[in-house]
Amino acid sequence: MTGTNLTRMTIVLAALLALSACGNTIRGMGRDTANAVDATQAAGQDIDNAAN
Repeated sequence: MTGTNLTRMTIVLAALLALSACGNTIRGMGRDTANAVDATQAAGQDIDNAAN
């Protein structure tokens, strides 16, 4: 394996690793946002129930 091929392979592997990390981060942010919406709705229901 020549140095050029090794360099290219290293760059491709690094790019794949970076892209998979971005995917996990975006997926986690989606879950966090959904949990925040659920918690806000539950808090609103609690306040509504306490007011009635």
